[in-house]
Amino acid sequence: MASAALAFIIANSGLSDAYHGVLALPFSVLLGEDGLSKPLILWINDGLMAIFFFLIGLELKREMMEGKLKNPSDVILPGMAAVGGMALPALIYLALNFDDPVTVHGWAIPAATDIAFAVGVMALIGSRVPASLKIFLLTLAILDDLGAILIIALFYTADLKIDYLWMSLIPLAALWWMNRHGTHRVAPIVMAGMVLWFFVLKSGVHATLAGVITALFVPLKDRHGKSPLHSVEHGLSPYVFFLIVPIFAFANAGVVLKGMTLADMVSPLPLGIAAGLFVGKQLGVFGVTWLMVKAGLARIPAGASWLQVYGAACLAGIGFTMSLFIGSLSFSDNLLMNEVRLGVLLGSAISGIVGYLVLRYAPVQPVPRRRQAEERAARRDQAESPVVPG
Repeated sequence: MASAALAFIIANSGLSDAYHGVLALPFSVLLGEDGLSKPLILWINDGLMAIFFFLIGLELKREMMEGKLKNPSDVILPGMAAVGGMALPALIYLALNFDDPVTVHGWAIPAATDIAFAVGVMALIGSRVPASLKIFLLTLAILDDLGAILIIALFYTADLKIDYLWMSLIPLAALWWMNRHGTHRVAPIVMAGMVLWFFVLKSGVHATLAGVITALFVPLKDRHGKSPLHSVEHGLSPYVFFLIVPIFAFANAGVVLKGMTLADMVSPLPLGIAAGLFVGKQLGVFGVTWLMVKAGLARIPAGASWLQVYGAACLAGIGFTMSLFIGSLSFSDNLLMNEVRLGVLLGSAISGIVGYLVLRYAPVQPVPRRRQAEERAARRDQAESPVVPG
């Protein structure tokens, strides 16, 4: 948040030209005449964000093998809510931008949820929010990230260079072999992942997907019974959330207000993003949850009222990191990206404030004893279930 605010201040001060000039500086890594040459902003978005997605991949694998995504019955409600929370914002955006062949490409921008911000705002409220609702929002956000990864892979891939895709099979095979043999060394996995990142980037597929793929090959258990996945995730998290994400926010959140009129602020692009995040997420997440519960296909999170579920749906509208990232894949024009930043910041800020206020002042209701016993039994069964190595 501080990095985004600082970027906004600098982008509208006398340092604006220097700010954009530094981000446009070319940085090259060449061997002979071949290699990589990109402006600094793309090294941040393609390079540092690959590490961000590597951490997301680690979290996804852990949750699927021993966490909240292990039991299919626990995934149905937040999973369907995540689908609704991605579809409705995209539809709202398309409804406002369908007649513009340029801006229509940004349809996926408001479909994303920022895990760290959404769960972080809920954590500020403390014990007034039932644990089951926190798990619901976290699971929803994780599945939302998985959906965003699939969207990037399917819809934001440039022209493919098949030769580099074939070469990417070499580090991929090395990752498979190391996972198969339960390697306890992380460095070879990371090195193979870096080679995979280079080939994927050169192939035209977005390079951040290499981070997710590499993470899926980090063993949950090695041959000594230790967990490389847990140790890497634990060691990497502080660097991602307190270094990489702030750098990304600083580089991508610099909205320039100079020359912008009120008409520009409510033009279809920023309005579609802001409305998608604030209105679309609420309708999608809360609407699907309500329908699932009323149809008898799922149960409302234990101890949560419908008002609290609505508050969680509002928090799902905090797109920020993921929305800005998808925006950078959608548009290369600086003027359009300025409008993207404006829409993302407005939609995320309003969603966060409304969600916080709703959850902060929503009445707290006790969990029925029978439901408490069921929740404890479910947690005990999950703790006693064997962990599948992979």
